[in-house]
Amino acid sequence: QVQLVDSGGGLVQAGGSLRLSCAASGSIFSINRMGWHRQAPGKQREVVAAITSGGSANYADSVKGRFTISRDNAKNTVYLQMNSLKPEDTAVYYCYANIGTAQTMGIMNGNYWGQGTQVTVSS
Repeated sequence: QVQLVDSGGGLVQAGGSLRLSCAASGSIFSINRMGWHRQAPGKQREVVAAITSGGSANYADSVKGRFTISRDNAKNTVYLQMNSLKPEDTAVYYCYANIGTAQTMGIMNGNYWGQGTQVTVSS
């Protein structure tokens, strides 16, 4: 079994910062891409940032220059440093990871999600 636990959300004023964390645990053989999505009330879930196992990152245009994604492969953890937060960043943030697990037939890759952490930015 694989589990992702994300944390670090909260209430912050516009212009403030938050750091989200997401740790993967369980029967993990390898972790490929990791990242963050978010979903605001009444809106579809959108990609915020993603990072490969080699550290190559990409971002949504709306967060470029303000958010930084990083990962610690030794800890199976991905982070999202969010600076200069805006009210429009308010959403539930979900981490995800593409993880390989050892199965009878070999290594199987699957997408796993955290439970979500609320980020609220007040104006």
